[in-house]
Amino acid sequence: MRHRVKTNKLNRSASHRKAMLNNMARSVFESGSIITTTAKAKEVRPLVENIITKAKKANTTSSPEERVALNREINKHFNDRKLVQKIVHEIAPKYQNRDGGYTRILKIGNRRGDGAELSILQLIPEKE
Repeated sequence: MRHRVKTNKLNRSASHRKAMLNNMARSVFESGSIITTTAKAKEVRPLVENIITKAKKANTTSSPEERVALNREINKHFNDRKLVQKIVHEIAPKYQNRDGGYTRILKIGNRRGDGAELSILQLIPEKE
């Protein structure tokens, strides 16, 4: 039975799934959007939104200890301090007045080889 099971396994082991989702989240933050299957996009979306929320808190907090702790929580997904600084100082301020929904999934059709449904996962521009 699958009671209270929230994640889709995506036919991967736990470590492979975690690494894949972290890599996809990194790509979203570096380029702004990625093309992937709809199932993978739906799985990586909560991770991306959670990271942006933590970055927003790191921007607004006055306590240096809390700011460092939030930066470290973001860094555990990427192990790249420059990317963390980009997320905290460039991406998160764009969504300061937004209460969630920082990403969108646009379905673009099926993949030619295996017929898998493809989607674009992108960060929503700040003016919407």
